[in-house]
Amino acid sequence: MTDSTTELPVAAIEQRIGEFLQAKTKATWEPEVDLFASGAVSSLFAMELVVFVEKTFGVTVEGPDLSRDNFSSVRAMSSLVTRLRGGDGA
Repeated sequence: MTDSTTELPVAAIEQRIGEFLQAKTKATWEPEVDLFASGAVSSLFAMELVVFVEKTFGVTVEGPDLSRDNFSSVRAMSSLVTRLRGGDGA
């Protein structure tokens, strides 16, 4: 049996991240909006995002991947997930 997140396209990854953000912030986020610049994400909430991404998509975020840039927007997080899973997100 395969994990249901194994073959997720980028749009589905972005949707899941967006749903998590909406539940936490009570706001809807466009994929390119800088979450840090908007004030929606603090350093503590950034750690919640790391844990969410790891648990939801079955990846490990470590070392240089733990950069602010990888968590600055929904699109950045979906790109990180796609890259860490070795997929093209098509």
